[in-house]
Amino acid sequence: MADGLPPLNALRAFEAAGRHLSFAAAAKDLRVTQGAVAQHVRGMEARLGLRLFDRHARGLRLTEDGRRYHDQIARAFRLMEQATYDLRPGGRSVTISVTPSFASKWLIPTMPDFTARHPDIELRVLATEALSRFRADGVDIAVRFGVSQGLAGMEARTLFSGEAIAVCAPDLPGDGMQGRTLLHHSLDLWPAFLETVLGQAHRDHLPGPRFSQITLAVEAAMAGQGVALASPFLVARDIRLGRLVQAVPGTLATSQTYDALCPREDLADPSRRLVFDWLCAAAERETCSLT
Repeated sequence: MADGLPPLNALRAFEAAGRHLSFAAAAKDLRVTQGAVAQHVRGMEARLGLRLFDRHARGLRLTEDGRRYHDQIARAFRLMEQATYDLRPGGRSVTISVTPSFASKWLIPTMPDFTARHPDIELRVLATEALSRFRADGVDIAVRFGVSQGLAGMEARTLFSGEAIAVCAPDLPGDGMQGRTLLHHSLDLWPAFLETVLGQAHRDHLPGPRFSQITLAVEAAMAGQGVALASPFLVARDIRLGRLVQAVPGTLATSQTYDALCPREDLADPSRRLVFDWLCAAAERETCSLT
């Protein structure tokens, strides 16, 4: 390293701590211990002869010197990331982390629209239920349900509401919910749906098969195994194609939403900004088509 320049690991720790305003969050981002991040920052402060952070009971706050330094260091890391990014073979790519249900039921069928608009940008889809650590997992943008609140440094845009409707195969025997099997998934929405939408009392334990993902419950519904609950946008295509119908009228409203998330500073990259804005616009078009 050049004379006087702090070690690269210390600079990374400082950049992450300044971005999250938390040693704990920075440590999680970098996959090191909180003590290691704090030690790196203390070493930098001793080396530079000034305080970079004010420590408070509720977290960290950059000093004026720290803020100016962090702006420059963060910009330098973005330049290095972009330089490395531009060396990748096959042109520009953007990785989107989504849940398997969101990927199979909405994102993948919608991707041809993006490819037609931006053939020079390659979309890469990481389908996982786990929460993504953007830099550590190589993720540029994430879409998650009900987790956007309180995420420091993130740009969060709502794509879809968390409403749910009941769907089943068109030829499923029975009428309404009478005598039909309930198909459960990880969000466990049936108790609220029965009480709020249908005005029915329910037992503590509702029988029926249980699936780890929404898309599995929807696939079971299409196979004629019962009635599943899903957000309208997730089943809109299957309803249009006649593979599903709404089993009963009514929609369960929830306070949670599907949100697109990206570190604010990363949206300075044109490719990430294009993908982020396209996601929001495509979701808005889908929502308008459902009303």
